[in-house]
Amino acid sequence: MNRTLIATVADCPGVLNRVASLFRRRAYNIESLTVGHTEQQGVSRMTIVVDGRNTDASKVAQNLAKLIDVIRVDDITDRPAILHDLALIKVQIRDSAARSEILRIADNFQARLVDMCPTTAMIEIAGSERTIDTVVETLRVHGILEMVRTGRVAMVRGTEESNDSQSVDARMTHWNEGGSPWHG
Repeated sequence: MNRTLIATVADCPGVLNRVASLFRRRAYNIESLTVGHTEQQGVSRMTIVVDGRNTDASKVAQNLAKLIDVIRVDDITDRPAILHDLALIKVQIRDSAARSEILRIADNFQARLVDMCPTTAMIEIAGSERTIDTVVETLRVHGILEMVRTGRVAMVRGTEESNDSQSVDARMTHWNEGGSPWHG
């Protein structure tokens, strides 16, 4: 079973390299890694997916928390969360019937047609990994020419962690003043 970790990190050069180096040194395999800015300036969020059968996610979280620039690490696997992925899929169009079928598939899965040429179509879809896997399998008969997926992004549902933003603010202030973010 895949485990989903959320690492809140300082948005500064070298953070991604330190995280990737940790995974390399400890021989952890990353199933998926996405990084993006958050609502707070100077703070980024990493969504890291590891295979829980081959990797102890709690050890990964402990090791991540020790890294400089890591503010907080949470394993959200067992919490109610929204998990999404984004894919761009370029499909071959052989004839007008195939074009119609591809458009119907895109419409059925609420995907967007982002490019249409005489011989290819490009579809963008966001949703659960299972939904994207289903779309990929459905389009495979038409000939997938190229595909890219972002990897999982996740957010815990509800407002149960209302004190988290204060904690992140305090730790960022401490970090900006030259302190170690994992020590308080």
